[in-house]
Amino acid sequence: MIGYTTLGTNDLPRAAAFYDQLLGSIGAKRGMDYPTFIMWTCGHDKPGIAVIKPYDGKAATVGNGTMVALVMDSKEKVNALYAKAMELGGKDEGAPGPRGEGFYAAYFRDLDGNKLNAFFMG
Repeated sequence: MIGYTTLGTNDLPRAAAFYDQLLGSIGAKRGMDYPTFIMWTCGHDKPGIAVIKPYDGKAATVGNGTMVALVMDSKEKVNALYAKAMELGGKDEGAPGPRGEGFYAAYFRDLDGNKLNAFFMG
């Protein structure tokens, strides 16, 4: 259903370094790379995540209630992605653990304050 999601940044090189390492740890590679927009994907037919300098030229701000959820195929991968985010300077928003029947998740913010979630169903 989702083709890609964009997250605003005020420091594209810093955001790119964060996501190169974070998303690279789950096999994603840059699919598009422009001066104001970089997108990562695990394949041309898979959804992507991008960081972007806002088109209107105004400062990027965090959307209250906005979150990007990344599906993992194991609890161990949820744990590993959360640990990688913390290692890269991300902010904890909820350590890995069960969040209801069959739902295991971890929550964190990137360097610009955008909220992400890694989850496993099963």
